[in-house]
Amino acid sequence: MKRLFSILAILAIMAVGNTTLTAANSSDVFTEATVNFVQDDAGASDADAEESVGFHQELKKRFIEGGPGFMGIVLLCLILGLAIAFERIIYLNLATTNSKKLAQNVEDAMKSGGVEAAKEVCRNTSGPVASIYYQGLDRMDEGVEASEKAVVAYGGVQMGQLEKNVSWVSLFIALAPMLGFMGTVIGMIQAFDKIEAAGDMQPSLVAGGIKVALLTTVFGLIVAIILQIFYNYIIAKIDSIVNDMEDASITLIDILVAHKNK
Repeated sequence: MKRLFSILAILAIMAVGNTTLTAANSSDVFTEATVNFVQDDAGASDADAEESVGFHQELKKRFIEGGPGFMGIVLLCLILGLAIAFERIIYLNLATTNSKKLAQNVEDAMKSGGVEAAKEVCRNTSGPVASIYYQGLDRMDEGVEASEKAVVAYGGVQMGQLEKNVSWVSLFIALAPMLGFMGTVIGMIQAFDKIEAAGDMQPSLVAGGIKVALLTTVFGLIVAIILQIFYNYIIAKIDSIVNDMEDASITLIDILVAHKNK
């Protein structure tokens, strides 16, 4: 019996020792794997950072290689085009009005206080729809037909305000790639001039001119693509506001006719 207990005790000690050793080995393996993972993650982060920095440096390098003349003009087109686009986007967002709510407020004001109360509501509301409503209400004394003509005429004025300076953005969209193509032609001419002067067709003579030609074309197309996106958004926003103005104008005429028939 004592031998049996001794053997069991020895086996238990051996089992505990093996378990401890296995856990220690597992802990070492886990620690090593964690360290490797952290190192790999840090290396990946450093690689991403180097790639990001390299992209900006490469973009700057290519821009400088394109030449200060045409590349500067292309950059100016981008800056002016974005400035006008941002100004139009801000103006159009401020010009957006809840026309249904405005029509309901005008109708309630006319029922309670007449035309002057409705005009006061329009004065306190911003946007082209409120301005059109005010012009129509201001001609109410002359009849519904006069109000309708005023609404149509002033709607055209407000449409012109919405489309103000948008043509400049379309000009820069067309001008940027044209400047790029002009730089391409000039670069090719310079390359052939070098070939003519050297009297021999060597790649090193024409590589610089061809590279400048391609870079100006690429940057011109990039500027045109960026401005085209903003231009399409502006046009879509203007169309939405104009449709809202037309619907609101019809609603106003219905309100005026209903008020006159009372």
